[in-house]
Amino acid sequence: MALTALARQFAAEINNHDWSDAPYRADRAGHDRFVDNRGTKLLTQQEADTVRMNVMWVTAQVLGYQDPSLDLFEFAEACGVNIYTSRGEKSGYISSGVRRNQHGHYAVPGTPDLY
Repeated sequence: MALTALARQFAAEINNHDWSDAPYRADRAGHDRFVDNRGTKLLTQQEADTVRMNVMWVTAQVLGYQDPSLDLFEFAEACGVNIYTSRGEKSGYISSGVRRNQHGHYAVPGTPDLY
């Protein structure tokens, strides 16, 4: 299923952002350190990818709640998150980052984890 226009826009913005110095500065949307004139400490590629994944999950939680047909893997991939295992299969890790209720629906944004 194709992403909604809103999901595509969120994914494009997440994918466009340079996450390598995210913990060290407040950035404008679409930040790119290469056009910045301030030098900051940089994350490793793996650390920056982890920040991107967390941003994707938080955004997907709200999008999935608003639109239960959200394809989480399609959204994650559009955000620039690697969705595949080393064997080339879709990773279950992607699904583990969003909260769902006992019926499999996305949990209400802002609620605690469900057990």
